[in-house]
Amino acid sequence: MPDIGIIMGSDSDLDIMKDAGEILGEFGISYEYTICSAHRLPAETAEYAKNAADNGIKVIIAGAGGAAHLPGVIAAYTVLPVVGVPIKSSTLSGIDSLYSIVQMPRGIPVATVAINGSANAALLALQVMALSDEVIKLALLDYRQKMAEGVLEKDKRLKEIGVQAYLKDKK
Repeated sequence: MPDIGIIMGSDSDLDIMKDAGEILGEFGISYEYTICSAHRLPAETAEYAKNAADNGIKVIIAGAGGAAHLPGVIAAYTVLPVVGVPIKSSTLSGIDSLYSIVQMPRGIPVATVAINGSANAALLALQVMALSDEVIKLALLDYRQKMAEGVLEKDKRLKEIGVQAYLKDKK
């Protein structure tokens, strides 16, 4: 059974939402992808959310663009943590999606990450799980340490070779 549910309203969102799965995979966390539209499959979306906890899911990552109702609909049917990922739209560059997800009414919260930020959604889901799992907590601390070391390495390289050579090497 998967620990994390990654759900999206359309297969066009998969290119963005795959990043969440990649992060979870790095941490050895089980997950599943689901395509289920809040508008075109409302009953099925409700069933997914109602049954998620019984299916072993601990956190749901829900990506949606445009009206972006999917995360809120999911949150209305479960008390599991829901992390909304606003998907960049062609109309308003994802601002519409962001506002739709972040402006949930009192009582039905949805944590919201940046537009197209499914990698951060996965990391937030891992942080939630780390509250009761020391192995995940230590893995997250190690992940952050490696990020910090990477920044220090880049700074050292910049100082060694200078701006022009550094920029040339980046290309």
